[in-house]
This record gives sequence, C-alpha cells and structure tokens, in this order.
Amino acid sequence: MLTVLLFILILGILVVVHEFGHFITARMSGMKVFEFGFGFPPRIGGFYRDPNTKKIVWIFGNGKTQAQKETSQSTLSNTVGGKEKSEEFPATLWSINLLPLGGFVKIKGENGESIKESDSFGAKKAWQRIIVLSAGVVMNVILACVVLSIGFMIGLPTDLSGGIDPQAIVVEKASVVVEQVEDNSPAKTAGLQFGDKILRIGQSNMVWFEGDKLLGEEINSQKLIDYVNSHSTEESSLLIERSGQDLVIKMTPEIIKNADTPKFGIALADAGVIKYPWYLAIYKGFSATFIVLVNVFIGFYFLLKNLILGQGLLFDVSGPVGIATIVGQSAKLGFNYLLNVTAMLSLSLAAINILPLPALDGGRIVFVILEKILRKPVPMKYEQLAHTIGFLLLMVLVVIVTWRDVAKLF
Repeated sequence: MLTVLLFILILGILVVVHEFGHFITARMSGMKVFEFGFGFPPRIGGFYRDPNTKKIVWIFGNGKTQAQKETSQSTLSNTVGGKEKSEEFPATLWSINLLPLGGFVKIKGENGESIKESDSFGAKKAWQRIIVLSAGVVMNVILACVVLSIGFMIGLPTDLSGGIDPQAIVVEKASVVVEQVEDNSPAKTAGLQFGDKILRIGQSNMVWFEGDKLLGEEINSQKLIDYVNSHSTEESSLLIERSGQDLVIKMTPEIIKNADTPKFGIALADAGVIKYPWYLAIYKGFSATFIVLVNVFIGFYFLLKNLILGQGLLFDVSGPVGIATIVGQSAKLGFNYLLNVTAMLSLSLAAINILPLPALDGGRIVFVILEKILRKPVPMKYEQLAHTIGFLLLMVLVVIVTWRDVAKLF
C-alpha cells in the first residue's frame, strides 16, 4: 500500500509540475484557461474565484453554475480531438478528479476552435504557442535540477567507480550495489534483488564471520567480475547486505543469452553517498541533470532504432506497474535514493513529451512549425486524427508494457 501511495504522490507531483508549466505560460500569453485538473475525470469537485465578487465558488461533480449554463452553446475540444460541451466558468476551475494518475490543463482554443478570439490558443503567434507547448517539458527539467541539487546538499547515491570528486564530501563509502537483475539468470533464481550490497565473494564453503569479526577482503565491482571470470565453473558464496541484515547467497555462473562467458546476470555499480556545500550542490544538480537528460535521449534513440529495425528491446522498458515497483524499492533504500528516482522519472517524462510524435507536446509543436512552413494551418481534422492515432498507439504500448510488468511480479 505504501508503494502505491508513494507512486501516486510522485507521479502526481511530476504531472502537476508539467501541467503548471502549460498553465502559467498560457496565462502569461493572454490565453484563457478553463480548467486545471488534478487527476483525470470523472470530476469529484472543484472551485474557482468569482471575478466579480472575489469569492470562492465551489463545484461538486459536473454540476453547472448559472454562468456556465449561459455559455452552454460554446464548445471546447478535448486533448486528443473531438468536441464536447463547454465547461467554461467565469475563471479557471481548479478541480479534483477521481483517477489520481496525473492531471490536465484545458486551454481555450487549444484544438483550433475560437481562433478569432484574442484569448484563444489558436489566435496567438506561433512562437507563443510553442512556448506554451514546451513549458511542461521545461518545468520537468527544472524540477529534476531542484531535486538533484537538494540531493547533493543532503547526500546523493552516486557511482564512484570513476573516482571521487575532490570537492565531494563522502557520506557513505562506495560499495558494490546491484542495479539490475536479469530474468532467467542465476542471480534471479538465487533471490538477489535490486539495491542489495555485495560485501564479499568467495568459495561456496566460505565462512564470513568469526564472532563479530567480518572475514575476507573488501571488493569493488571489478574485483567481483574478475573473481567470477576466474571461477566460472564453481559455485560462489556472496555475502550481501539487505535492509540492514547480512545474508549469504550461493550461485553458479551460467551462459546467459549470447554472452561469451558464464555470468551471474546482474548489473553492478560502485555506489556511495556524497554531498557538496550548498553552492556547489546547485551547480552539480544542474550539470547532472544535463548529463542524465542527454543519456535519456541516447537511450530513446537506440530503443526506437531497435524497434524499427526489428531487433527487439536493448533494455527493459517499465510501465506504471514497473515504475511503482522501482519507487517502492528505492524508498526502502532511503530518502536520497527516492530523490534520485524522482529526478530520473521527471527527466524521462520530459524526454518522452518532447519527442515529435502525435499526441505528445513535441508532436503538437511539429504541427505549429508546419503551419509556419506551409503558411497555413494543417486542416484540424487531419491534426486531430494524427493525435488520436498517436494516443491510441501510446495506450497500446502502455498496456503491453504493463502486462509484461505484471507478469514479472508473478
């Protein structure tokens, strides 16, 4: 239950920050915003501030106010095309909706209607529309910068295999941490998990403790790899730390997929916790955000390339269930690990939304650019058709990935 609540909370923060970017830039550009919704419909209720009386007016369910009834002949298109009855109120409606997996902003004329009205999205210049469409992505990047900066102030898990920054303050020295466990691998069978710290490795009959004294020498990821390569046909004993407890796991390397040599089937990192003085932490947070964002785009490039060429997935892709699992695992490791995951998710959301694909912010920006190149708007029926098809394909992908995530749980 805690994992689900954490997932909903983090996802809610990411989406609300994203949508706030659209909201604030739309308002600054003179566009009317009908509604800022927390969660997805059906609507539970909401409120707006009456511009005349300055009083808060509460709305329950989809009930209409008198002002709304008077404008019931107006229309407002939804996000992926089509028209619905107007939900226009005298001011922006701040609503709470039943499905707590995101949020939305309804901007007047965002799908081509009311183009002759000055407060409409469609009536604004191309550069203004591009700013509004890209603002959500920018806000997610800014959020990642802030989260990572805070993380570096209090201590953030970092891969130290390349050495320690002389300006860094070591909070927790580096240890070999399991970052990923492959399916159908010796590690998976033995029960090794994400976040486990591997303290020692040796022969299967190795005794790790003499009283309270820990035996054997400290290892790093390279020493562990070298040991496995030199004992590839033998059962090994691993002393690990999980949730503050020491456990012994035994396993024998095997040939996995197309590997040349027997392996355990784990991805490792020499992870330690470091922090910086606040003035350096801000710089490090921003620079880390840029580096991670570049790597996310590189990852998406190879993902799309392999899918187009029919070469399958180069790495696992997680849907809502998989992401919730990662959030839960990170929370067990500590607050600083949760900060790391939140920043990564925010950057992933930014990178996905800026892709030039229909139904995404990047796809809508493409249509604005095409309008400038062609010197006339793309017919709305074609744009809405493209967004609808794109949205349906995304939903199919989410269902497939979610099915794979659920299958892994069992």
